[in-house]
Amino acid sequence: MIARSDVNKYPCPSCGALLKFTPGKDLLKCDYCGHEDEAIQATEEVEEYSYEQYFNVDQSELVQLSNTALEISCDRCGASITFEPPQTSGKCTFCAADIVCQPTIANPTLVPEGIVPFAIGRQEARKHLMNWLRGQWLAPNQLKNLAQPERIKGVYLPFWTYDSYSITDYTGKRGTYYYTTETCTTTNEEGEEEETTREVRHTSWSPTSGRVKRFFDDVLVAATELVNNQRLDALEPWNLDTSLRPYEPSYLAGFEAQCPQMQLKEGFELAKKVMEIEIKQDIKNNIGGDTQEICSFSTAYSAITFKHILLPVWLTSYRYKNQQYQVLINANTGEVQGDHPICFWKVAITIEILVGIITILILLRPGSNIINVLFVFILIELITLFIIKIFWHYLSNFLQLLSDF
Repeated sequence: MIARSDVNKYPCPSCGALLKFTPGKDLLKCDYCGHEDEAIQATEEVEEYSYEQYFNVDQSELVQLSNTALEISCDRCGASITFEPPQTSGKCTFCAADIVCQPTIANPTLVPEGIVPFAIGRQEARKHLMNWLRGQWLAPNQLKNLAQPERIKGVYLPFWTYDSYSITDYTGKRGTYYYTTETCTTTNEEGEEEETTREVRHTSWSPTSGRVKRFFDDVLVAATELVNNQRLDALEPWNLDTSLRPYEPSYLAGFEAQCPQMQLKEGFELAKKVMEIEIKQDIKNNIGGDTQEICSFSTAYSAITFKHILLPVWLTSYRYKNQQYQVLINANTGEVQGDHPICFWKVAITIEILVGIITILILLRPGSNIINVLFVFILIELITLFIIKIFWHYLSNFLQLLSDF
């Protein structure tokens, strides 16, 4: 552990305050006097390391993300958050709980090989968030508070990337379509029977086996368990070919970072599932024919390499009626993904209006008794509200699924 007197920081040469990284400009900027310095950029290439050799790494080789990194832990969700001064963390980025413990010098970890710096600043992220909120018309009005700048936090999330060569042996069946003509008897509109012919498709199956090979490059796996992985997947692309840079601690200035929660082996098991989708498609293409059936396959992976990288996300988390929700913004592209509650009264009023209009159109006819129509209208509206209340759990889940499309 490094003594506090040995900690290197990024002081402003004009006023002495600590500098922050400015998204999209590769600058370290002072919030007090406006002084700007170029961010330190590593000159070496982003390296990949042997998967097998990693497990022989001596734990003494692990170091801090930077000499200035501080770390705090959340008692509610267990998040371990690393940040660079002058950034502070009064609330947990991931669950919005108050953090009462004092920050300590960050624990040693496997230093990332690469990082995608923040390209979108807080104000631009806020605009993307506001546009997303406008589209969530069934969400409670209180969600507008999420767009307050102080609620949006910049955090680097940990990822593993894997490269691997694969060889897959398989057995399967190749299906070839053929057609026969069948004669059948049908009854026409006049009630008379008549004979017709039709083409019927059949499939002729033949066994097959073979081998397919493929090289996988930069299979991306999130190494965090505090963010919904489906939401993270939906934030892609990250444009790693153009935006990934060698890791440099100055990019962390003013932001938080999370160390990997998922071990390298666990990550590779998830990467295999991603690779398996393409391997199965390769097998089907290799089998050929009109349709295919895979009976069995076995894959050997070799020449496996990996990188630990950090990707930038603007994240806001909140609790609503004892439920936790998160909204994430890709700080490279501006893509927004998130969860939100469904407002009962907005849904109820919408359904009541639709049911009311349909009821009036059906009942209100020439000569109808207005008193009776109003009585039936009120009765149907109350019954509808009662049904919505009973099935609200299922209805809200269904509407949540619809909002994801």
